[in-house]
Amino acid sequence: QVQLVESGGGSVQAGGSLRLSCAAFGYTVSNYCVAWFRQAPGRERERIAYRNGYGNTDYADSVKGRFTISFDNAKNTLYLEMNSLKPEDTATYYCAADLYFRVPCYRDPANFGTWGQGTQVTVSS
Repeated sequence: QVQLVESGGGSVQAGGSLRLSCAAFGYTVSNYCVAWFRQAPGRERERIAYRNGYGNTDYADSVKGRFTISFDNAKNTLYLEMNSLKPEDTATYYCAADLYFRVPCYRDPANFGTWGQGTQVTVSS
């Protein structure tokens, strides 16, 4: 059974950086769609970055140019490098995997069957 374990959240001031990690156990996820979502209180869970099974990546407009998604095949681990953080980036961040398809990577969280436990990111002004 595949398990995703997240780490790296925390509290930073605006303009700071954090790196989130999502280690996959029990299954090699590099050939499938993996993504980062976030959910702020009172808001829907939104996909902010993904890497499809061919290694292509894309980002939500809200994070484009500031966040970078990457994958380490040797460690079977997904990363999210977050720079120039803003207070509006405050949320619980989740990694997720859709282990049925290389492509496409869907925006709807319902298409992702495997989730990390979530990690809190708090950005103060």
